[in-house]
Amino acid sequence: MAIFTDPIREHADFGPGDAEWLHLLVGDWQMVADLAFADLALWFPHPEFGYVALAHVRPSTTHTVFHSDFVGERIRSDLEPLVTKAWNSQLIERSNETAGWSNEMAMRVEAVPMVRNGRTLAVVTTHMDLSSSRMPSRLELTYRQCAYDLLQMGTLGLWPDFASPTGSRRGAPRVGDGLIRLDADGVVQYASPNGVSAYRRLGDVESLEGRSLAEVTAGLLKDRRMIDETLPLVVTGRMPWRTEIESRGVSLSLRAIPLRNATERFGALVLCRDVSELRRREQELVTKDATIREIHHRVKNNLQTVAALLRMQSRRMQSDEGKQGLEQAMRRVATIALVHETLSQGLTQSVNFDELIGRQFRLSAEVASPSQKVRTEREGEFGELPSDFATPLALVINELVTNAVEHGLPDREGTVWLKAGRRLGGTGEEILEVTVADDGVGLPQDAYVEGLGLQIVRTLVTSELSGSIKWAPRPGGGTAVHVEMPLRSRS
Repeated sequence: MAIFTDPIREHADFGPGDAEWLHLLVGDWQMVADLAFADLALWFPHPEFGYVALAHVRPSTTHTVFHSDFVGERIRSDLEPLVTKAWNSQLIERSNETAGWSNEMAMRVEAVPMVRNGRTLAVVTTHMDLSSSRMPSRLELTYRQCAYDLLQMGTLGLWPDFASPTGSRRGAPRVGDGLIRLDADGVVQYASPNGVSAYRRLGDVESLEGRSLAEVTAGLLKDRRMIDETLPLVVTGRMPWRTEIESRGVSLSLRAIPLRNATERFGALVLCRDVSELRRREQELVTKDATIREIHHRVKNNLQTVAALLRMQSRRMQSDEGKQGLEQAMRRVATIALVHETLSQGLTQSVNFDELIGRQFRLSAEVASPSQKVRTEREGEFGELPSDFATPLALVINELVTNAVEHGLPDREGTVWLKAGRRLGGTGEEILEVTVADDGVGLPQDAYVEGLGLQIVRTLVTSELSGSIKWAPRPGGGTAVHVEMPLRSRS
């Protein structure tokens, strides 16, 4: 939920944590709007024109009373006295008559000051439609009482609570998913139909009201070793935490909101949601990820086996040309195997190419120069690259480094540089620039026959990477090969 922060930033005289507290309020007040069956608006005083709306939330349990967004606008003149009264009194104030912002709708408006450390930070107004003439059900009366209790805690600085993390797992319970109200002893005072249904799916077939939620929950759990240590404090409503329980193949997410007054805790709300299908899908994704990692691992092992077979075959070759060809094939297979090894260690669609190419760059130069008289230097960073770029780019760099050592450096002695960087292209897309340079003899003056390695490079750069490649003399002597490619995912 967004909050209009300009007035806070420019005019507020807040203490430490005050602005964060209001952001925490707006991040969690959808629950209050659903419980109150009302629109909520957050108001802050502006030195030039009364109050300005910082945020607005609509209920998901009933229709909204405001179809247009008024965040950032000044307060209406007929609402300003009520908000001012609540700001000064630090008490919940209710309008004396039913009035609305529309001639066709009657509303009940309440102004709730949000007080922290004795200072009013903002005012929340609740706008509930009174046009319906039917009698409210027990569920509605209970929900509205819960909303009032939470807003009353706001006037005491007790809600929202910084100690109530909702957790990083998806599937946070909402009011419509199921609500259970507890007394101070953890006994169920009321359970919504969805809350009862959730516990019945766990295996409980009796009514929840009048029973200890902690005892009911404990009786449904079969494997006590899998119990979250926060569970007892959540199902008794003592701590504002979130946990999950699982039984009979059903996963239930629980969130507790303790209810307090100025002196004691008098009850709690427990929101519950059946997240069985969500967790099943997450488990399927984990299984698929593990399968993909295992495939990359096995491909790497198979490629290493192929490289070993090529090495054995090269030792039996009589001609130097045949032996050299097998060694080059072995090196290319080993490069692909290294990429699959890197992919098998992660679950993302991108690869930290700097870690991968750091080893491969040195290895390529060392294999091409067994005397180890070639120095390697790197500049810049590749960063995270799409995984489908990793294999062709690694092969390109391997071939260019090998070519620089074997054909560019006299007596295979000198320095090979690998430079990488990014820039924005003319159409706004990101371009990766890679340069492999050496300080050797430079480009040949006469025509030469392009070998298999350079043919592979051209094919990979143009077809696989959708890029371009060019050779140029290096300032100071030697050759520099420049490769550019757009960093966009290929379908």
